[in-house]
Amino acid sequence: MMNLYSGTTDPFSHRCRIVLYEKGMDFQVIDVDLYNKPEDIAVINPYNRVPVLVDRDLILYDSNIINEYIDERFPHPQLMPPDPIMRARARQLLHTVESELFSHIDALEKNARTADKSRAHLRDRLTELTAIFAKQKYMLGEEFSMLDVAIAPLLWRLDHYGIELPKSAAPLMKYAERIFSRQGFIDALTPSEKVMRR
Repeated sequence: MMNLYSGTTDPFSHRCRIVLYEKGMDFQVIDVDLYNKPEDIAVINPYNRVPVLVDRDLILYDSNIINEYIDERFPHPQLMPPDPIMRARARQLLHTVESELFSHIDALEKNARTADKSRAHLRDRLTELTAIFAKQKYMLGEEFSMLDVAIAPLLWRLDHYGIELPKSAAPLMKYAERIFSRQGFIDALTPSEKVMRR
């Protein structure tokens, strides 16, 4: 059985839980207190961070790598496009989500001096994404994909992080509600995450 070491409030762990529940497979989530991590996290992950996936002899510790591994090992429902060109585009967009959006999570989580700047940046970048959802249901079109998984934890935490989007971002918020109503997303929420949204 796969074991996922997962932070109960960690947005990166949240991504992996979403994929596991979307796949409907057999796995165990081991909750990790981010402020009091067990020593074995540092042993299995040299960066001493979650999420960490342990599948027999395999240990993975980056949310996107974990999710791609799960998607390839358990291909139904498929979350990465089957076409190599579309898959490459999806990976490029995943990289953009990491560098443009999720690189600001640390500042918000740790309430750093740069938190206000990060909030403004995220508000502006998310507002720019809105145009996509005026035309299509999900990030890559009509099908739920790994890109939706990647951005969902941030959208869920907007209130928690104090990010207010303008009224013009309504199509983005409708898109977010579509994700939040999926059974895989609902099942993946921890009690600590459920209270993050008003």
